[in-house]
Amino acid sequence: MPARILIAEDDDLTLELLATVLRGENYEVVTVSDGHEALRRLHEGAFDLVLSDIQMTRASGLEVLEAVTKEFPDTPVVLITAYAEPGAAMDAIASGAADYLAKPVDIVALRATVARALERRRLAKENRSLRSAIAGHKILVGTCPPMLELYKEIAHVAPTDATVLITGESGSGKELVARTIHERSRRASHPFVAFNCASLAEGLLESELFGHEKGAFTGASAPHKGLFETAEGGTIFLDEVGDVPAKMQGELLRVLQESEVRRVGGSTAIKVNVRVISATNRELAAEVTAGRLRKDLAYRLNVVSLHVPPLRERGDDIISLTLHLASRHAALLGRAEPHISEEAMYLIRGYAWPGNVRELENALARAVAMSQRGVILPGDLPPLTASAQASGLASIDNDWPTLEELQRRYIERVLDHTGQNKTSAAGILGIDRRTIQRLASREAGKDDDSR
Repeated sequence: MPARILIAEDDDLTLELLATVLRGENYEVVTVSDGHEALRRLHEGAFDLVLSDIQMTRASGLEVLEAVTKEFPDTPVVLITAYAEPGAAMDAIASGAADYLAKPVDIVALRATVARALERRRLAKENRSLRSAIAGHKILVGTCPPMLELYKEIAHVAPTDATVLITGESGSGKELVARTIHERSRRASHPFVAFNCASLAEGLLESELFGHEKGAFTGASAPHKGLFETAEGGTIFLDEVGDVPAKMQGELLRVLQESEVRRVGGSTAIKVNVRVISATNRELAAEVTAGRLRKDLAYRLNVVSLHVPPLRERGDDIISLTLHLASRHAALLGRAEPHISEEAMYLIRGYAWPGNVRELENALARAVAMSQRGVILPGDLPPLTASAQASGLASIDNDWPTLEELQRRYIERVLDHTGQNKTSAAGILGIDRRTIQRLASREAGKDDDSR
């Protein structure tokens, strides 16, 4: 179904222009000439987007925005502002508007702004659907082909007790994949225990994983259950499993083969019922070849292998991830969901994110905390890289026409509409005829200079 758009504009020509352009984009368009009528139509049927002038009779665009934000929070509002109202436009954004357009309205900017607002609405709905589909505070987000393939693999392997090896770069979300497998398994009501094998020295690592008996070493004043016993009936997630010391690899192999552990200082084998999911950012085959990992252990760990793609290979998933993470951190801080400026989103999309989702989440946590009036701007992001910011902002400056250029284009369009009748054009634009003559003379002078 085509998106349904309500346009509220009290200038007949502007209203006709907006409607014609958007109908040409295959949107279903409903037009009204004042704010009061816009509010009435909103209660008669659902709309995917509202495009409203700020200055209207009977009810202003800001009143329309307030009503839509309160009664139809899923419907984005794009406001149209007069040339001299940039402050009002920013106030509107802070009040919940999805975006704004300055008069005279440029057709290219209109199409891009409407498409962007509708895409944000679609992504927001998609994120809500994903949040309800998967339990837990953190969820997997994304619809790029590699992620869709990963979802299918998770769905197949989760109900089984197969040992799983998750590969991927640091920060790509391997633990989140492991948690999702656990939450969709028969073991979901039992513990999920996560442990980073690179976090402790060898002696402490053995005690932490397998436990110890009283007196096993200095300071062991009482028996201690290891993490395998703690995870009884559930799942243990061993991150950076390629860093397990050679001495301990035999003990880990025993758990995988015999489902039993032996505590440090103990002589009795203790049976455990635990599913093992491990993760690494290394190539296990290369570790075996280098003699750092036992071949039999590598085989036991890699019964089913899942790969998490790096963020740079996930395309537009970064948009839905950004919206999801910004929303989550805003909720943690007790704030409303922030609006992410186009400039900030441009920088986010253009950066390589070597730290993957973890780095993106840290950046958005900072941005939400630093943002003012509910809008995330480029300055709220951490310094990604000087070159990324410079090239990103330069591209934005080159791609976006100036307000003067937008004004010139719109005046030319109105003159074409009136057959170059300056008096009629002046009446349509709400300016006097001398202003049109002055602007036309200035443009003619520029043409003469260029020649």
